[in-house]
Amino acid sequence: MIRKTFIHAMLGASAILAASGTALADTVPDVRITEFMYKGEGSPGEFVEFTNLGTTAVDMTGWSEDDSTRTPNKSGHSLSAFGVVQSGQSVIFTEAAPDAFRAAWGLSDSVKVIGPYSNDNLGNGDEINLYDNSGNLIDRLTYGSDPRTDGVSAVPTSASVIGANNIAGWILSQNGVNGAYAALGGDIGSPGYSSFAPVPLPAAAWLLLSGFGAFGLRRRKA
Repeated sequence: MIRKTFIHAMLGASAILAASGTALADTVPDVRITEFMYKGEGSPGEFVEFTNLGTTAVDMTGWSEDDSTRTPNKSGHSLSAFGVVQSGQSVIFTEAAPDAFRAAWGLSDSVKVIGPYSNDNLGNGDEINLYDNSGNLIDRLTYGSDPRTDGVSAVPTSASVIGANNIAGWILSQNGVNGAYAALGGDIGSPGYSSFAPVPLPAAAWLLLSGFGAFGLRRRKA
Protein backbone atom coordinates (compact mmCIF):
# COMPACT_ATOMS: atom_id res chain seq x y z
CA MET A 1 0.00 0.00 0.00
CA ILE A 2 2.84 2.40 0.85
CA ARG A 3 4.51 1.62 -2.48
CA LYS A 4 1.22 2.16 -4.38
CA THR A 5 0.64 5.48 -2.59
CA PHE A 6 4.18 6.62 -3.39
CA ILE A 7 3.83 5.67 -7.08
CA HIS A 8 0.53 7.52 -7.35
CA ALA A 9 2.05 10.61 -5.74
CA MET A 10 5.01 10.53 -8.10
CA LEU A 11 2.82 10.12 -11.16
CA GLY A 12 0.74 13.12 -10.10
CA ALA A 13 3.85 15.17 -9.40
CA SER A 14 5.33 14.24 -12.78
CA ALA A 15 2.16 15.30 -14.56
CA ILE A 16 2.17 18.68 -12.86
CA LEU A 17 5.86 19.26 -13.49
CA ALA A 18 5.50 18.26 -17.13
CA ALA A 19 2.54 20.58 -17.55
CA SER A 20 4.03 23.57 -15.73
CA GLY A 21 3.12 26.77 -17.50
CA THR A 22 -0.18 25.42 -18.78
CA ALA A 23 -3.56 26.88 -17.80
CA LEU A 24 -5.16 23.73 -16.37
CA ALA A 25 -6.61 25.49 -13.31
CA ASP A 26 -8.00 28.28 -15.49
CA THR A 27 -9.61 26.07 -18.15
CA VAL A 28 -11.01 23.20 -16.08
CA PRO A 29 -13.72 23.88 -13.47
CA ASP A 30 -12.91 22.63 -10.00
CA VAL A 31 -14.75 19.32 -9.49
CA ARG A 32 -15.03 17.07 -12.51
CA ILE A 33 -15.74 13.49 -13.58
CA THR A 34 -12.33 11.86 -14.00
CA GLU A 35 -13.05 8.10 -14.14
CA PHE A 36 -15.97 5.68 -14.33
CA MET A 37 -16.77 2.00 -14.62
CA TYR A 38 -20.41 1.08 -15.26
CA LYS A 39 -19.99 -2.63 -14.69
CA GLY A 40 -17.63 -4.30 -12.26
CA GLU A 41 -16.64 -7.82 -13.23
CA GLY A 42 -14.51 -8.98 -10.30
CA SER A 43 -14.80 -5.92 -8.04
CA PRO A 44 -17.94 -5.19 -5.96
CA GLY A 45 -19.59 -2.70 -8.30
CA GLU A 46 -19.65 0.22 -10.68
CA PHE A 47 -18.22 3.58 -9.64
CA VAL A 48 -17.75 7.20 -10.64
CA GLU A 49 -14.74 9.23 -9.56
CA PHE A 50 -14.85 12.99 -9.05
CA THR A 51 -11.66 15.02 -8.64
CA ASN A 52 -11.10 18.55 -7.41
CA LEU A 53 -8.86 19.89 -10.16
CA GLY A 54 -8.79 23.39 -8.73
CA THR A 55 -6.37 24.98 -6.30
CA THR A 56 -8.83 25.48 -3.43
CA ALA A 57 -11.00 23.13 -1.39
CA VAL A 58 -14.64 22.57 -2.42
CA ASP A 59 -17.47 21.73 -0.02
CA MET A 60 -19.67 19.13 -1.74
CA THR A 61 -22.40 19.25 0.89
CA GLY A 62 -25.71 19.35 -0.96
CA TRP A 63 -24.18 18.12 -4.23
CA SER A 64 -25.68 15.17 -6.10
CA GLU A 65 -25.20 12.82 -9.05
CA ASP A 66 -27.65 11.33 -11.54
CA ASP A 67 -27.68 9.33 -14.76
CA SER A 68 -29.52 10.14 -18.00
CA THR A 69 -32.70 11.12 -16.15
CA ARG A 70 -30.86 14.37 -15.31
CA THR A 71 -32.49 14.96 -11.95
CA PRO A 72 -30.55 16.86 -9.26
CA ASN A 73 -31.05 15.98 -5.59
CA LYS A 74 -32.43 12.54 -6.43
CA SER A 75 -33.00 10.26 -3.45
CA GLY A 76 -30.06 7.94 -2.88
CA HIS A 77 -27.68 10.00 -5.01
CA SER A 78 -26.54 12.62 -2.51
CA LEU A 79 -22.84 13.44 -2.42
CA SER A 80 -23.02 15.39 0.83
CA ALA A 81 -21.00 12.77 2.71
CA PHE A 82 -17.91 13.81 0.75
CA GLY A 83 -17.92 17.07 2.68
CA VAL A 84 -14.89 19.21 1.93
CA VAL A 85 -12.80 17.90 -0.95
CA GLN A 86 -9.27 19.25 -1.03
CA SER A 87 -7.37 20.41 -4.10
CA GLY A 88 -6.17 17.35 -6.00
CA GLN A 89 -8.36 14.97 -4.01
CA SER A 90 -10.40 12.27 -5.80
CA VAL A 91 -13.57 10.82 -4.27
CA ILE A 92 -15.65 7.78 -5.22
CA PHE A 93 -19.41 7.22 -5.63
CA THR A 94 -20.25 3.52 -6.00
CA GLU A 95 -23.04 0.96 -5.91
CA ALA A 96 -20.87 -1.12 -3.56
CA ALA A 97 -20.55 -0.84 0.20
CA PRO A 98 -17.59 1.48 0.94
CA ASP A 99 -15.65 -1.07 3.00
CA ALA A 100 -16.05 -3.74 0.31
CA PHE A 101 -14.97 -1.30 -2.38
CA ARG A 102 -11.89 -0.22 -0.43
CA ALA A 103 -10.92 -3.82 0.27
CA ALA A 104 -11.22 -4.82 -3.39
CA TRP A 105 -9.13 -1.90 -4.61
CA GLY A 106 -6.69 -1.75 -1.69
CA LEU A 107 -7.73 1.77 -0.70
CA SER A 108 -7.11 3.30 2.71
CA ASP A 109 -9.81 4.92 4.84
CA SER A 110 -8.47 8.32 3.77
CA VAL A 111 -10.07 7.84 0.33
CA LYS A 112 -13.63 9.13 0.56
CA VAL A 113 -16.12 6.56 -0.74
CA ILE A 114 -19.92 6.92 -0.74
CA GLY A 115 -22.17 3.91 -1.30
CA PRO A 116 -24.08 1.87 -1.89
CA TYR A 117 -26.63 3.32 -4.28
CA SER A 118 -29.02 0.89 -5.91
CA ASN A 119 -31.47 2.95 -7.96
CA ASP A 120 -30.74 4.35 -11.43
CA ASN A 121 -27.46 2.50 -11.78
CA LEU A 122 -25.28 3.31 -14.76
CA GLY A 123 -25.63 1.16 -17.85
CA ASN A 124 -24.12 0.57 -21.26
CA GLY A 125 -24.94 3.79 -23.10
CA ASP A 126 -25.86 6.19 -20.29
CA GLU A 127 -24.90 9.50 -18.77
CA ILE A 128 -23.25 10.86 -15.63
CA ASN A 129 -24.39 14.23 -14.29
CA LEU A 130 -22.86 16.17 -11.42
CA TYR A 131 -24.86 18.90 -9.69
CA ASP A 132 -23.90 21.44 -7.04
CA ASN A 133 -25.93 22.33 -3.93
CA SER A 134 -28.13 24.69 -5.98
CA GLY A 135 -28.96 22.05 -8.58
CA ASN A 136 -26.68 23.63 -11.16
CA LEU A 137 -25.06 21.24 -13.63
CA ILE A 138 -21.32 21.14 -12.96
CA ASP A 139 -20.27 18.34 -15.27
CA ARG A 140 -21.88 15.90 -17.70
CA LEU A 141 -20.48 12.88 -19.52
CA THR A 142 -22.67 11.11 -22.08
CA TYR A 143 -21.31 7.79 -23.27
CA GLY A 144 -22.31 4.85 -25.47
CA SER A 145 -20.82 1.39 -25.92
CA ASP A 146 -17.28 2.59 -26.63
CA PRO A 147 -15.28 2.43 -24.50
CA ARG A 148 -17.15 -0.48 -22.91
CA THR A 149 -16.24 -0.39 -19.24
CA ASP A 150 -16.92 -4.00 -18.26
CA GLY A 151 -14.32 -4.62 -15.58
CA VAL A 152 -12.07 -1.83 -16.89
CA SER A 153 -12.60 1.83 -16.06
CA ALA A 154 -12.53 4.69 -18.55
CA VAL A 155 -10.35 7.77 -18.08
CA PRO A 156 -9.77 10.97 -20.08
CA THR A 157 -6.86 11.09 -22.49
CA SER A 158 -5.95 14.69 -21.71
CA ALA A 159 -6.88 17.62 -19.49
CA SER A 160 -8.69 19.31 -22.39
CA VAL A 161 -11.15 16.40 -22.57
CA ILE A 162 -12.22 16.75 -18.95
CA GLY A 163 -15.53 18.58 -18.67
CA ALA A 164 -16.03 18.67 -22.46
CA ASN A 165 -18.65 15.89 -22.57
CA ASN A 166 -16.76 14.17 -25.36
CA ILE A 167 -16.55 10.42 -24.76
CA ALA A 168 -14.35 10.10 -27.86
CA GLY A 169 -11.56 11.55 -25.73
CA TRP A 170 -11.80 8.77 -23.13
CA ILE A 171 -9.99 5.43 -23.19
CA LEU A 172 -9.92 2.25 -21.14
CA SER A 173 -7.44 2.14 -18.27
CA GLN A 174 -4.32 0.06 -18.79
CA ASN A 175 -2.69 -1.84 -15.96
CA GLY A 176 0.48 0.00 -14.93
CA VAL A 177 -0.29 3.17 -16.92
CA ASN A 178 -1.09 6.48 -15.18
CA GLY A 179 -1.64 4.80 -11.82
CA ALA A 180 -4.02 2.08 -13.01
CA TYR A 181 -3.71 -1.37 -11.42
CA ALA A 182 -5.64 -4.61 -10.96
CA ALA A 183 -8.14 -4.92 -8.12
CA LEU A 184 -8.37 -8.15 -6.14
CA GLY A 185 -11.03 -9.44 -8.53
CA GLY A 186 -8.99 -8.51 -11.61
CA ASP A 187 -10.77 -5.31 -12.64
CA ILE A 188 -8.47 -2.53 -13.91
CA GLY A 189 -8.69 1.08 -12.79
CA SER A 190 -7.31 3.78 -10.51
CA PRO A 191 -10.20 4.82 -8.26
CA GLY A 192 -9.21 7.51 -5.77
CA TYR A 193 -6.40 8.83 -7.98
CA SER A 194 -6.32 10.96 -11.11
CA SER A 195 -3.15 11.69 -13.08
CA PHE A 196 -4.62 15.12 -13.87
CA ALA A 197 -5.00 16.18 -10.24
CA PRO A 198 -2.81 19.04 -9.05
CA VAL A 199 -0.14 18.10 -6.51
CA PRO A 200 1.29 20.88 -4.30
CA LEU A 201 4.92 21.12 -5.41
CA PRO A 202 6.36 21.31 -1.86
CA ALA A 203 4.57 18.06 -0.99
CA ALA A 204 5.65 16.45 -4.25
CA ALA A 205 9.23 17.47 -3.67
CA TRP A 206 9.13 16.06 -0.14
CA LEU A 207 7.75 12.75 -1.39
CA LEU A 208 10.37 12.62 -4.12
CA LEU A 209 13.21 13.20 -1.68
CA SER A 210 11.84 10.80 0.90
CA GLY A 211 11.35 8.18 -1.80
CA PHE A 212 14.93 8.43 -2.98
CA GLY A 213 16.10 8.47 0.63
CA ALA A 214 14.26 5.25 1.37
CA PHE A 215 15.64 3.68 -1.80
CA GLY A 216 19.18 4.67 -0.85
CA LEU A 217 18.70 3.30 2.67
CA ARG A 218 17.58 -0.05 1.29
CA ARG A 219 20.62 -0.17 -0.99
CA ARG A 220 23.00 0.59 1.86
CA LYS A 221 21.44 -2.17 3.98
CA ALA A 222 21.55 -4.67 1.12
